[in-house]
Amino acid sequence: MLLIHPPIAKPCEPPAGIARLAGALHAHGVPCRLLDANLEGLLWLLEQPPAADDTWSRRALKNRPHHLAALREPATYRSPARYARAVSDLNRLLAVAGREWGAVAGLADYQQPRFSPLSSADLLAAAEHPDQNPFHPWFSRRLPELLEGVATVGFSLNYLSQAVCTFAMVGWLRQRFPGVTVVLGGGLVTSWLRRPGWRNPFGGLVDHMIAGPGEEPLLALLGAGEGQRQPALPDYDLLPLGDYLSPGLILPYSAAGGCWWNHCSFCPERAEGNPYRPAPVSQALSELRGLTEKHRPVLLHLLDNAVSPALLQALVDDPPGVPWYGFARFDGHLAEPGFCQALRRSGCIMLKLGLESGDQGVLDRLHKGIDLGTASRVLENLRRAGIAVYCYLLFGTPAEDEAAARRTLEFVVRHHEAVGFLNLAVFNMPAWGEEAGEYGTEPFYEGDLTLYTAFRHPRGWDRHRVRCFLDREFSRHPAVAAILRRDPPLFTSNHAPFFTGR
Repeated sequence: MLLIHPPIAKPCEPPAGIARLAGALHAHGVPCRLLDANLEGLLWLLEQPPAADDTWSRRALKNRPHHLAALREPATYRSPARYARAVSDLNRLLAVAGREWGAVAGLADYQQPRFSPLSSADLLAAAEHPDQNPFHPWFSRRLPELLEGVATVGFSLNYLSQAVCTFAMVGWLRQRFPGVTVVLGGGLVTSWLRRPGWRNPFGGLVDHMIAGPGEEPLLALLGAGEGQRQPALPDYDLLPLGDYLSPGLILPYSAAGGCWWNHCSFCPERAEGNPYRPAPVSQALSELRGLTEKHRPVLLHLLDNAVSPALLQALVDDPPGVPWYGFARFDGHLAEPGFCQALRRSGCIMLKLGLESGDQGVLDRLHKGIDLGTASRVLENLRRAGIAVYCYLLFGTPAEDEAAARRTLEFVVRHHEAVGFLNLAVFNMPAWGEEAGEYGTEPFYEGDLTLYTAFRHPRGWDRHRVRCFLDREFSRHPAVAAILRRDPPLFTSNHAPFFTGR
């Protein structure tokens, strides 16, 4: 079997999804090959002569090899200006290279207006015309090299930015290798399949679509023995671990699917009915130990929606031996100064924390389970412990109004010394959540695959007003502006740990 991670996603770490699938297949005697088409395709596209002849493009082309080398060197991350120049110039080259196909490619996103990832008709059109994809000259040569003796090809489709290129590659496979079985899985596919009343519009193109963890369904599809399935270590060996755009190997690892809290209103996990599926803590520690000993990464990236308190404690008791970061919740564990100090000693250099709002009433109505007094103590404890905070805020929820948004601004300003990085998001209403029936009005985006709905804000705090507030007031406060300037462009939280100075 051939497992593919398609363009475009941030090319800074190996794809965890196909690595875990490969581990499960190999553990059950099923041979497979891996292709990080995202990394390989982007590096190929960067090598193409730019069609533009402006000063920026010429400069970027001249410095391309130096920029690629710089993003793989630790010293670059001690010079934000040098880092930003490298990222900006490489992104410019990708954008220029995509113009011939009417596409805007980048290090973190992909858009091609004639093919919307929210429309099944457009995705089918992308499959029908794979030669209109900027990666076609590359994948039309690369895939035949990998397909000899392969009967099944699986695509890990997680993000909207991957959808158009995925279907272009699927369409090319159907034209050139019609006998190959095509399987789609991944986060975006899961969201599609979990929609109420889902009817597959890709039946003539895709043979199988898998929701949720793919190990069991894939093993069953390939006829790999019945009986007890043994836990398998993710297999990264078939990926080009030295080629990613980071200063050493970032090793991603997931200890759980779903979210252990799972009470927040408007949460896509709840809307899709995704259950919480944690690996036993002992298994997670054993796998982390095995992976770090084998690959010697410079950083572990814990992918869980929120690392459970049990796993946090286990990491304190049995550190992985390398620096690590991941999502956590504002809770009682982090409100203890000693626990935060122990977390730092375990290797934790950054935590991503979803605060969403600095207004207690908003948090309560969203069922976040966060007390602002506790959040304040957590931020101070982490600051004193030397753990950076990447804080996530969400504006425009039905529970918020302009006064509440200003209280969020006040909270951030009070704690600006403890907040290393900020992510500012405007709320989207999940189309299939419990609350959509109360507030939803019509599809937010055109297309039959849209996952969100427009809604009537009960307090008149609509998206336009929210964006004006963020642009004209929130982001312009000197304390907030200083935090926002620290955010690594395009790579954001994936590279932020390298800018913490820890």
